[in-house]
Amino acid sequence: MSSTSGNNPQTKRKEIYKYEAPWMVYAMNWSIRPDKRFRLALGSFVEEYNNKVQIVSLDEDTSEFLARSTFDHPYPTTKVMWIPDTKGAFPDLLATSGDYLRVWQTGDSGTRLECLLNNNKNSDFCAPLTSFDWNEIDPNLIGTSSIDTTCTIWGLETGQAIGRTNPVSGHVRTQLIAHDKEVYDIAFSRGGGGRDMFASVGADGSVRMFDLRHLEHSTIIYEDPQHHSLLRLAWNKQDPNYLATFAIDSMEIVILDVRIPCTPVARLNNHRSGVNGIAWAPHSACHICTAGDDRQALIWDIQQMPRAIEDPILAYTAEGEINQVQWSTTQPDWIAICFNNFLEILRV
Repeated sequence: MSSTSGNNPQTKRKEIYKYEAPWMVYAMNWSIRPDKRFRLALGSFVEEYNNKVQIVSLDEDTSEFLARSTFDHPYPTTKVMWIPDTKGAFPDLLATSGDYLRVWQTGDSGTRLECLLNNNKNSDFCAPLTSFDWNEIDPNLIGTSSIDTTCTIWGLETGQAIGRTNPVSGHVRTQLIAHDKEVYDIAFSRGGGGRDMFASVGADGSVRMFDLRHLEHSTIIYEDPQHHSLLRLAWNKQDPNYLATFAIDSMEIVILDVRIPCTPVARLNNHRSGVNGIAWAPHSACHICTAGDDRQALIWDIQQMPRAIEDPILAYTAEGEINQVQWSTTQPDWIAICFNNFLEILRV
């Protein structure tokens, strides 16, 4: 990714690293631990029961990605996330959503399932999970969203002592009917202490905000004018007043301010095909990356809101439709994208 500003010819470091997976990649995310710099997890998208999750890391001496661990996963995982542990104090955990929420522990000897969290114990029917979010302030909280219209907040017992041998376990903190139809995404807000507030989007076309301390009511932040499904939402990492969302098959990303419900403060309009992913900069309140079927990853500077944002400040064109974008928390000058069976990390 580059703009036209001058680059220092002395620092000839590579700007893009690429990894070819053995299958189409859908889920993908950066590891957060400080001791695992260029490590990511990838989930396969194969339209059958048997799927995979792979942990890859960049060998900085050879500039090649290496697969460190590959394990089986039933159905494609809809999302993968590493424990938001910036200090390396917790066990080395990652979670995946699909038919259920699973928490895995990885190590030198491979990756093993620590626990499977199932919230429909008294039914043979399994309501697939569309997404989840792992709370950054309290890594013992995970929220999941499901096609059964509910969100579930799980409490994890991970045990901060690394030497602990008893496995991770979890219990349902609360389950609530969040929407009138399927829920497609959930995300905790950093507002109000960062533990209790979260928002969700879904097939009813609304963004709703919840507070774990007052679950008897929710706030509708936005409704799509055509009532199209909203697929993803993402909170600004530096300013908890702002979030971004987009509708199914839409070329437009909507930026919302929770203080002004139902009226977008900005619309980002340069994509020429459906948007698939959004990722806010971890270190800046005014930068967001968007990516989609037009093969473009675009970085926008939104600081002039509410004046119209005409054009992105950076653009990168991939070799295929981009279905995932993630901005590295621990290395904010790196963005990862997925298209077809490739992962690319781009220096911004």
